[in-house]
Amino acid sequence: MTDLSITPRNLIAADRVNGTDVYNLQGDKLGTVADIMIDKVSGRAIYAVMSFGGFLGIGEKHHPLPWSTLKYDERQGGYVVALDKKVLEGAPTFDDSETFSWTPDYGRQVDKYYNAPSYW
Repeated sequence: MTDLSITPRNLIAADRVNGTDVYNLQGDKLGTVADIMIDKVSGRAIYAVMSFGGFLGIGEKHHPLPWSTLKYDERQGGYVVALDKKVLEGAPTFDDSETFSWTPDYGRQVDKYYNAPSYW
């Protein structure tokens, strides 16, 4: 049986997700989606990497958010997460100036911080 609730409007190209704004429940803009981490085998989006803070790209941090924490809001034209800026200030991050290597331990740390089901 086909799920009639799935339509072409439910799909989006990854390059259109990058740059999409991310808001908290109060409607405050937290950042934008800078990248998406996708499972090579299943093709599922696992993390959205959100840029946060900085000015004109300087001092900007990247926050990996478990994909399950984001909900798309058509009204806002962006993703909404149940987080505030204080939670993000203590969250796992990385910046462009450091050599970063994603590891399963880092992924588990991210999932645990957001109390999300772990991919790992």
